Amino acid sequence: MSRLSLPLPNTPPSTQLPPVRPPERVRRGRNLIFLKDAATLGLTAFGGPQAHMAMMLRLLVDKRRYLSAAELLELTALCQILPGPTSTQTITAIGFRLGGPNLAYLTLLVWMLPAVTFMTVAGLTISYLDKDLVARLVQYVQPVAVGFVAYSAYKIAEKVIHTKTSVALMVVAAMLVYRFQLPWLMPILLLAGGLVTTFRYRKIPQEDKIPLRIEWANFALWLGIFVGAALLGSYTKLLPVRLFENFYRNGSLVFGGGQVLAPLFYTEFVEFKNYLSAEEFLSGYGLTQALPGPNFSFAAYIGALAMRRDGSGFDGQILGALVGAAGIFMPGTLLIFFLIRFWDQLKRYRVVKASLEGINAVSAGLVCAATFLLYHPLPDTPVNLVLIAVTFLVLLWEKIPSYLIVGAALLAGILF
Repeated sequence: MSRLSLPLPNTPPSTQLPPVRPPERVRRGRNLIFLKDAATLGLTAFGGPQAHMAMMLRLLVDKRRYLSAAELLELTALCQILPGPTSTQTITAIGFRLGGPNLAYLTLLVWMLPAVTFMTVAGLTISYLDKDLVARLVQYVQPVAVGFVAYSAYKIAEKVIHTKTSVALMVVAAMLVYRFQLPWLMPILLLAGGLVTTFRYRKIPQEDKIPLRIEWANFALWLGIFVGAALLGSYTKLLPVRLFENFYRNGSLVFGGGQVLAPLFYTEFVEFKNYLSAEEFLSGYGLTQALPGPNFSFAAYIGALAMRRDGSGFDGQILGALVGAAGIFMPGTLLIFFLIRFWDQLKRYRVVKASLEGINAVSAGLVCAATFLLYHPLPDTPVNLVLIAVTFLVLLWEKIPSYLIVGAALLAGILF
């Protein structure tokens, strides 16, 4: 026997040189399993970004080991810097790291599809059903939705308000938004809050800096669509194009996740453009709390209702829902693709870390203002006040899933 054919030391002949699957086949198999896991989360991840992160930790980290817990938390921190839906960007970024842009886009699709489909159906249903019947069915969902917003304001403030500066920024932002209710005021306040706390960067420990190597393609695409949609909407006056621009702009400028969308959407689409009524808005917002997946799917509901005025019928409302979903999810996806490539270098800069304090504080103020803005359209009755308070307390208890709370409100509307 030649030397090359001798058995390996301490290795049984039957276990020598086992067949190895080609790396490409291994990657494809792993990617398919990951897409199945993303679809599972899209169907079962109730409770908003905090609950989404917990489920991702259990499934994607502990069970599948696609990444470590530290890497998941780091990706979450990256996504919190960016405008857009945090949990959506996080799971898309995981897909990007595992399989590049193609897997990331597929991940985004399977993650958001269940919620977007349901909210599209909800928008169509509310349009064609008797409004009095719908109002009776969702009469208890609306105050429950306000309770959810109040709880979100409390939880966000609890997590991000730790200094006197943060308290001041939160209060000032809440008062200004409540008083003026201008859609362009909110992104300005977010940027101003980040600028205020940027000057506190000297209090953050300094790290060794690594020269940034930036690939600008996705940023250029994001900016090109931002400007192009605005110009095209202004030129054509077509409602689907203007809707895409509205949602794309909101998705590009909103920090803080789905909770912060509520005051932005309410001010623009209810107060200013009258695309839907306050009751329809609250009904849809309540439904998003009962659904798994991203709260940004609310855009599909608003898009479907907004297209009623265009006179294009059922097909037009489907188009409105698709335009809403595409517009709200696209900017966050393009920005995470842009930033994830140089995040390891960027996060060492103290200015970036310092600005987050102000951005988060203003976000908390926006949600506080939303609690009162969304309460105003409701009848000022003891029942509504009790439902808001009970919803808030039950959510604080953290024992009952949010979808059961909204389901109970819907059932009460059917029975009573």
